[in-house]
Amino acid sequence: GLYIQGTFVNNSNLLSVRDHFDILQIRFIQTLLVLCALDIYVPLNIMSRRRRGREDGAVDQSSEDDFRSSKRAGSHVGFLTGLWTLMTVQNWILDFGRPIAMIVFPLEWFPLSMPSVGDYFHMAYNVITPFCLLQLLDLSPRRVPTTLRYLTVVFMVMGASIHLVGDSVNHRLIYSGYQFHLSVRDNPIMQNLEPKSLVDSFELLYFYDEHLGHLMWYIPFFLALVLFAWGSFVPKSAPVAQRQLPVVGHLLLWPSALYYWYLVTEGQIFSAYIVAVAAIVAIALYRRMTSDDVLDCNGRFLLYTFLLTLAMIAVWSGYLWNDKVLRQKYPGLVYIPEPWSWYSLSFNLKR
Repeated sequence: GLYIQGTFVNNSNLLSVRDHFDILQIRFIQTLLVLCALDIYVPLNIMSRRRRGREDGAVDQSSEDDFRSSKRAGSHVGFLTGLWTLMTVQNWILDFGRPIAMIVFPLEWFPLSMPSVGDYFHMAYNVITPFCLLQLLDLSPRRVPTTLRYLTVVFMVMGASIHLVGDSVNHRLIYSGYQFHLSVRDNPIMQNLEPKSLVDSFELLYFYDEHLGHLMWYIPFFLALVLFAWGSFVPKSAPVAQRQLPVVGHLLLWPSALYYWYLVTEGQIFSAYIVAVAAIVAIALYRRMTSDDVLDCNGRFLLYTFLLTLAMIAVWSGYLWNDKVLRQKYPGLVYIPEPWSWYSLSFNLKR
């Protein structure tokens, strides 16, 4: 604080902006450290106790291997209420809430040359979501290979980080007159840009944001969910509590499906999503025919969420099917407009 005051004492406006920016940075880092500590402390504590037990001769390697295998095959974890709730809440706040927070918070707090509040939401998402996916895969009744788990999460973080940069710049262009319902070259601010080669740079930025970033982000994300569903089966004779959704599962179903509708439409990742849905359905049918196993409560929650999402996407596309302006930006048979493009078009028409 003394450094900031000593440096910017002659400019009260700049002092206010820098103060807010530095305080938010400190609070954000503190929050991330607390979340990481909560996520890392418990497994590390368990590992250290097992290590001490082996050193004392209380637990040998064979017994620990038997414990791990019995944990995978013997017991059912039940409906993962805490994990599904955490993923739903953080998806709505940190992902869907990013552009809304950018509108709500004053621009003076987050100058155009600095990261926006939405960028900090994105950073938190990039930290929390990988831990949730790792925890989800670790709780799968069928063991997922360690290398596959780590590669899935690493590629997801890479894609989400690429998207963070591109999305930050693209959303900042709104304040310069950028219109989301138009392509990059068709935007008025791009047509007046000199030299014209700069438009190619913005198209590259758009490619990293809307194409490469989304694919590297969402393909591993859906792959992790499919890997979890791959092991989420119980015998048909299993207790009803293991096979059916509890009340909290039905309550989480609609907000989860609505978020995935936003994810698929705004992210333009229908191909990755529909492949994930088809994979879960195919695995369920195969297990049903070969071993008479059925999806457990967690697998059903994923499948029902994705099927409800598919119905929402169909309604959304049907509602905007005859929109001529959006048709120019989204040609082809698979017509799924982005919600923010529709909002941008509606706002411009009203204005």
